[in-house]
Amino acid sequence: MKRWHKLAALAAGVATLAGAGATARVADAAPEAAAPIQVGIVYGRTGLLSAYGAQYIQGLRYGLAYATKGTNAVNGRKIELTVVDDANDPVKAVSAAKDLIGKGYKIVAGTISSGIAPQLATLAEQNKVLYISGPAAVDVVTGINKYTFRSGRQSVQDVLTAGSYLGGGGGKTVTVFAQDSAFGQANYQAVKALMEDLGGQKVNRILVPLSAQDFTPFAQQVKQQKTDLLFVAWAGTTGPAVWRAFDQQNVFASVDKIVTGLPERAVWSGFGTAANRISFISHYVSNAPKNKVNDFLVSAMRKRGQVPDIFTPDGFVAGQMIVRALSKGSVTDVDKMISALEGWSFTGPKGQQTIRASDHAMLQPMFQVKLTENNGKYTATVTKRLRARYTAPPERR
Repeated sequence: MKRWHKLAALAAGVATLAGAGATARVADAAPEAAAPIQVGIVYGRTGLLSAYGAQYIQGLRYGLAYATKGTNAVNGRKIELTVVDDANDPVKAVSAAKDLIGKGYKIVAGTISSGIAPQLATLAEQNKVLYISGPAAVDVVTGINKYTFRSGRQSVQDVLTAGSYLGGGGGKTVTVFAQDSAFGQANYQAVKALMEDLGGQKVNRILVPLSAQDFTPFAQQVKQQKTDLLFVAWAGTTGPAVWRAFDQQNVFASVDKIVTGLPERAVWSGFGTAANRISFISHYVSNAPKNKVNDFLVSAMRKRGQVPDIFTPDGFVAGQMIVRALSKGSVTDVDKMISALEGWSFTGPKGQQTIRASDHAMLQPMFQVKLTENNGKYTATVTKRLRARYTAPPERR
């Protein structure tokens, strides 16, 4: 039974048309029926995570094009996006979402920030609109309410992929090295829950202030801790400085295995010579999936001299979900949109994905990746593909 099933059912009003007046009103409604469908997108065009935002919004437009066969329309009505920059600021994001909802928008999607997504989810529930979270990985979004879905992965899926490097058995020590943010805290909690509480490992943490620029003291803390696996959960532009500090402090020699998420392509060179000594996890590498959806995305972007990046699929899938909600659900009835999405299994750029009906978790494949450097050119090679059932988050009820 879903957690939100205890909510009271909403009463639906039925308007009855009669006689000649009905004909006039139907005629008046015809232009409205052909009006564009308004969808609100709130995301970080500027701010700390703006590079991720650019990938998301570009992927979203490709996803809409793919799902509508290039028409950007559902049942003859164009999908019109109103795109608002939240600058990764919760106050701006909430204000933008309130404004869109106040104007009658039934669908709101987006945000990159794990600190923002839960607030937008709460707004969605309060106002009974459909909310499709973007790349924000915080786990609490899954199962938070019946109005909220996600188009990307969540922290638990990263952790389960990282744990695949440990193999079976307990008794090992894991250290989480992360930013002291909603994203970093969520990763620590996920590692503790899955690897310590359920997996028999000992989990430590080193949380770094977001304002930090010198990472030498934190690298030294890592060396002082005897750890079998160091899980680095990092986002933003300071990643290269972290890896330089690890290299300079000889952290790689003191830890059996260092695992981190493969970031956007633009910062691969920031790993330097450390790249060959890191075990990477990834939720998407453009050369890994073999399916027609990914072929479409890669081909379309190649024509513009571009390559899909890590958060391009999050936007693409959001586009697919929006079209599904409108075409198989309803343009105005949010409950029907929700029903159209729950339990939906489809092919996204990553491969086969399923929206778990009970809590709206996005079940999806994940990847182990090796990053190699040759004459300054970096290449990502998938070494293992983990099917969705092996990285499925624990069900929230």
